[in-house]
Amino acid sequence: MKLLPTLLTSTALALAALPVLANQELAQKKACMACHGIDKKIVGPAYQDVAKKYKGQKDAEAKLVQKVLKGGGGVWGTMAMPANPQVSEAEAKQLVKWILATK
Repeated sequence: MKLLPTLLTSTALALAALPVLANQELAQKKACMACHGIDKKIVGPAYQDVAKKYKGQKDAEAKLVQKVLKGGGGVWGTMAMPANPQVSEAEAKQLVKWILATK
């Protein structure tokens, strides 16, 4: 019966990874990954760099949700991020929470 603990552990690990995969899939679906990599800059900063920059800032989530929705510039260089009308506010919140949790 050594299989049962292994199976339970594997299932728990798979379920724990679902929110991460779901948010990465949402980022891909909404075209975020065309400009941002998880661990490398593409056009915009890597999500890991965004998480580091905003770590511990109380207003980071609200600020970044607005940037996702309305766009913005001047923080990461001269290239401005365009507005994302295809992203709802609820989706922006989900994406930002995932980005800020990226390590």
